[in-house]
Amino acid sequence: MEGPFNRKPGFPDRSTWPTRRTAVGIILGAPLLGACSGGGGQIFGPSGSDGPPGPQQQPLAVGAGNVKVGLILPLSAAGNAGVAAQSMKNAAEMALAEFQSPNIQLLIKDDGGTPQGAQQAAQAALGEGVEIILGPLFAGSVPAAAQLARARGVPVIAFSTDSSIAGRGVYLLSFLPESDVNRIVDYSAGIGKRSFAALLPDNAYGNVVEAAFKQAAGRKGRIVAFEKYTADRAGAARTVAQSLGSADALFIADDGESVVAVADALTAAGANLRNIQMLGTGLWDNSRVYASPVLQGGLYAAPDPSGFRAFSGRYRAKFGADPVRTATLVYDAVALVAALSKQGSNRFAPETLTNASGFSGIDGLFRFRSDGTNERGLAVMKVASGGSALVAGSPKSFGA
Repeated sequence: MEGPFNRKPGFPDRSTWPTRRTAVGIILGAPLLGACSGGGGQIFGPSGSDGPPGPQQQPLAVGAGNVKVGLILPLSAAGNAGVAAQSMKNAAEMALAEFQSPNIQLLIKDDGGTPQGAQQAAQAALGEGVEIILGPLFAGSVPAAAQLARARGVPVIAFSTDSSIAGRGVYLLSFLPESDVNRIVDYSAGIGKRSFAALLPDNAYGNVVEAAFKQAAGRKGRIVAFEKYTADRAGAARTVAQSLGSADALFIADDGESVVAVADALTAAGANLRNIQMLGTGLWDNSRVYASPVLQGGLYAAPDPSGFRAFSGRYRAKFGADPVRTATLVYDAVALVAALSKQGSNRFAPETLTNASGFSGIDGLFRFRSDGTNERGLAVMKVASGGSALVAGSPKSFGA
């Protein structure tokens, strides 16, 4: 879906995914994030929200632990950005409340959704002695905060999906499209699909997906047709439709409305999509996709929805409203640092954060790579009328 976090042209937004999608305890080695037992967001681009911001919110300290942790969010940003930030702040407080005896104090700073605000927020947090910074939310704000944090040797766990800003002490805890692509291509190859066709948008999101898809498909099989489209999808659809006879899987990665439009363009070009396995990414978790007759039976990678459902239930009980989809990112980040705070002087060192076993949070298994990006253990879902069905669960370990 399109939204205010779609700051680079064509990069879809998961921030306001509906609550269709776990609760947490973190045990290092096979870490389980959070506190209780129980049971997606593209945020990509250089700037914050559209429109004038609201009044800047005052800094807030939550918790009384010895380890200080900064949390930078665009709380006073206009529109949906500010709404999402408030939901993420709620999730942070919820994580602290649910984690047993957390030894952290969370210093919440408002950056207004701008790089300048992020720099000021980071400077204030560092001045108060934080050992790690969570956030910012927008890609353009992350380098502004990270520049100051690096000078102090303080790591940053940000929530952007722009992989180009990762590295050198910046780790991304977000839904990266590369994980979706790798999971769905690996799964489809496992059920015998080795010849791939693909239709991708000619934009920033499509470029990221293209690189991941070509690598994954080349590793598991071959690509027999590949096209990118702009607003006029008909030409690319005709070209791919002519080659589908030699393909046994068709990959389309875009937001829900666009996926349906591409499928309709393929049908108009003479393609019989019922004779080929349709594949997609987590952006297929959309009511428009579920309602499309030609996309029924299509497969896509996404977090196991049971985790978010359990989280949403607890969030609604506490705050009386539904969380935004990206609220789980902040919950998991706070739960992670609360757990790591018990690990001693190297608690936030690179070797600790990039633990090869990873961590298990609301959206399942994840781990940080040394380059600052992340890898997620995702489920495989099938498009069904009125919703989705679980086809393959998320892995229990990265070694499986």
